[in-house]
Amino acid sequence: MHKLAALAVLLLPALLAQDPRQIIEEVQRRQCSQSQRYEGTLEVMGAENRVATKRWIFERIGAFGESKAMLRFVAPAEVKGVGLLIVNHPDRASDQWMWRPSIGRDQRIAMQDRSTRFFGTDFSFEDLEERDVNQFDFKLLGEENAAWKIESRPRKSSQYTHSVLWIKKDNYTLQRVEAFNKNGLSRAIEYRDYELVKNIWTARTTEVTDVARKSRTILKYDKLEYNLPMKDDQFTLQALRRAS
Repeated sequence: MHKLAALAVLLLPALLAQDPRQIIEEVQRRQCSQSQRYEGTLEVMGAENRVATKRWIFERIGAFGESKAMLRFVAPAEVKGVGLLIVNHPDRASDQWMWRPSIGRDQRIAMQDRSTRFFGTDFSFEDLEERDVNQFDFKLLGEENAAWKIESRPRKSSQYTHSVLWIKKDNYTLQRVEAFNKNGLSRAIEYRDYELVKNIWTARTTEVTDVARKSRTILKYDKLEYNLPMKDDQFTLQALRRAS
């Protein structure tokens, strides 16, 4: 029995190679955690190489597709306290609310605004949500540099017509995403500096490039932890408003 189990592990990449959906499911399974927290440093570089540095704290709770997340800027002073609450759903786009301390109220992010940049970064509001594997159709395009190359097409409303994903074959980590809209390549996202944190391969650096604006944002993760004790009431509109 032990020999059969070991053989199944060895054959897993070959078995999944014919089914891109199962590859993505395996990626999500290996990324699974009940909660996550990190402190992030963002360097935003414009077309003229001007650099703006921001910091935020990100927390999430729940399973893929049904998670809740909250991020809040802690620096610089002009954005300190600005927060975003994201409630992800398995069958539709997320609900999102942004809190602005300067005006003392929260704002629901409308569906038509999901493609806009989030507070001067190169992430759009949609880029910050989690979507379950069931919200996409997948097609295996081939293999490249020891990675599976997979096309992903959203079944639900999205600013993107499709994306191309590169999944590393040996550990099922996401290496790169190219996201396309009706005009062509819109954003490119690279995941680098992977480390094993509590048995989860975790990218310590994410770089997103906005092709049209010719700008990019580099997000570096500090003090990253998984499976911390968190409660649902930390991810509500009331919590978003009071934690500024």
